[in-house]
Amino acid sequence: MPGIAKRITVLKALWTMNLKELSETLGLSQTTVSRALNGYPEVSEATRTRVEMAARKFNYSPSSRAKGLATGKALAIGHVIPTRSKHEMVNPVFGDFIAGAGEIYAQNGYEMILSIVNADASEETVYRGLQSRRAVDGVVVHGPRMADDRIPLLNEIGLPFVVHGRASEISEPYEWLDVNNKHAFERATQFLIDLGHRRIALINGLEVMDFARRRRLGYEAALNSEDLDIDESLIFSEEMTEEYGYETTRTILDRSDAPTAVVASSMIIALGVRRAIEERGLVMGKDLSIVTHDDMLSYLQNGGDVPIFTATRSSVREAGRKAAEMLLQKISNPTTPPQNILFEAELTVGRSTGPAPN
Repeated sequence: MPGIAKRITVLKALWTMNLKELSETLGLSQTTVSRALNGYPEVSEATRTRVEMAARKFNYSPSSRAKGLATGKALAIGHVIPTRSKHEMVNPVFGDFIAGAGEIYAQNGYEMILSIVNADASEETVYRGLQSRRAVDGVVVHGPRMADDRIPLLNEIGLPFVVHGRASEISEPYEWLDVNNKHAFERATQFLIDLGHRRIALINGLEVMDFARRRRLGYEAALNSEDLDIDESLIFSEEMTEEYGYETTRTILDRSDAPTAVVASSMIIALGVRRAIEERGLVMGKDLSIVTHDDMLSYLQNGGDVPIFTATRSSVREAGRKAAEMLLQKISNPTTPPQNILFEAELTVGRSTGPAPN
């Protein structure tokens, strides 16, 4: 019997009441209980004391939904993810961004809602639905395109948002956070030029995406500054996969005028480039040099003390944290002018680059 009594005591300690149960026990509405626990002045001191004592007695911890009843907010942030093919959201960058943003949401009592949009559905319908149902207090826009129609839409319907990236052909003000892709790829290409490389390929992401277009502009700027020809046959644009990097590198290595260096738009592409080099019995950094953009990914590390790849680096997890902070500030102060934050990438030299071969 003592053992059973002890287990019952433990179970009582683990059990928690929800808002509905606590309200029914007290004979009060859920709104009144929620407002009492959140310090609203219209609740009498006697009621507040009674509710707080009951909450402690029954081990009540208010959920985000319960808090929302008192604050008039959903206490949730939306991330709308398209699943159609050829979209740059399908990569590890998204996971790291979400991890960083999630830290900030949790610290501030917010939940995250992921809305998956299939190929046949309208993103506009999803955003309008989130707003009309008040399902979220704001959204993060991922993978902006050059003339992204989501930005004017969100401005029109009044749903607070922040863009991870930028949209070059949108002139109206909006909140964004981005890495300086143009400068990063100009610097990467210039680094290879300084090593003596003159034929440099660009294996880029989809150029309907704003970040990829800016990376191409940086690559071209470095070539132009050294009066080097821009060879369109050495510029590639496709969804960033390992297979794409592998097949593209096989193609360029078959050329009689093969390039001596590659600028890759992601670590995933760079892994494919490396596989193609080693398959031919060549040496990375000697026969073909690579500079990549790696985003300092948690789940795809660039080697140990000495990086495998020379890379332009920017923490996407930190970008997630900062974007979440920006959005929560916008939700709290909707009339403040939009913030724009531009991170600079750092160039880290690894084992993938060397002087141009003779």
